[in-house]
Amino acid sequence: MNSVSQRILMTEHTYREAGVDIDLEARAVRALIDNLTYQRTGPFPMLGTVGHFAGLVDCGPFALALAVDGVGTKMLVADALRDWRTVGIDCIAMNVNDLYVMNIEPVAFVDYIAADDLSIEKMGQIGQGLNEGARLANINIVGGETATLRGLVNGLDLAGTCLGVQRKEKIITGDLIVPGDLIVGVPSSGIHSNGLTLARRIVEEYASYDTALAGGKTLGEELLTPTRIYHEAPSVAETCIVHGMCHITGGGLLNFRRLADYGFSITAPLEVPAIFRWLQETGDIDGAEMYRTFNMGMGYAYIAPPRSVATIESAIPGARVVGEVAEEPGVWLRGIDIR
Repeated sequence: MNSVSQRILMTEHTYREAGVDIDLEARAVRALIDNLTYQRTGPFPMLGTVGHFAGLVDCGPFALALAVDGVGTKMLVADALRDWRTVGIDCIAMNVNDLYVMNIEPVAFVDYIAADDLSIEKMGQIGQGLNEGARLANINIVGGETATLRGLVNGLDLAGTCLGVQRKEKIITGDLIVPGDLIVGVPSSGIHSNGLTLARRIVEEYASYDTALAGGKTLGEELLTPTRIYHEAPSVAETCIVHGMCHITGGGLLNFRRLADYGFSITAPLEVPAIFRWLQETGDIDGAEMYRTFNMGMGYAYIAPPRSVATIESAIPGARVVGEVAEEPGVWLRGIDIR
């Protein structure tokens, strides 16, 4: 066992201890994917392989893209605060951001709501957020499904699927990434919709959702801040050369491994917002564990040659170089391998 693994196991709080085992999840997903062997015959075959941020379908000169994601246990924070107005934004964001990383324009969305019981107030507020998320991402919500599943679901789960489209030659998969490319980080809006199982446990064990941070916002307000929608990504990719993009979601910096088999070395991470500092200090969480679980203030990243950096930084407030691509596979934070 390496030293990083030892430190993670000795911390008082980890994502695994809170109930989410990232490594087990990866193995379980692999077990599922290994059995998905059938591919349709005839027109509109699949492009690429399963495992990127979105799945692609060949439609002649264009590719259709599909992404699916949900709000996760952030819904439990909304329930505790009885405020569901922004979780719809999260649902849209978690999907469209997974299309932006492949330079795909999201165009349509369907939602899925599973609940043990339905509340008109809650459904109305969720609809407000979905509508605002659709506006921010410029997509149509073309339908959805609501299921009352008492006995199977406890509470309400909100998820959705997004459809995108792009000319095939404009799709960015990460296959052009080379050592020496720079990693340009883009600030997040906060915790987004990942790591809430661990975050909730720390808040509920050591404080409360109405506990105020130094800046004045309560912990509940911080945790409910909606996920940033990185809608500027396609226009940035039009104005300069971009070899890859990454949405920093569940698994934190480990998401870079989806792009290429090279190494991703983060030497100068973005400033860590107060909510993450509070969680780490209060829960006595190892630094590597934090960067394996949360976005830690960087919700999105561009991987590009040095000549593109100035264009990216000028287009996106707060964006700056945080590291570079290395030859040796892995993900490093200030020289420490966090795999």
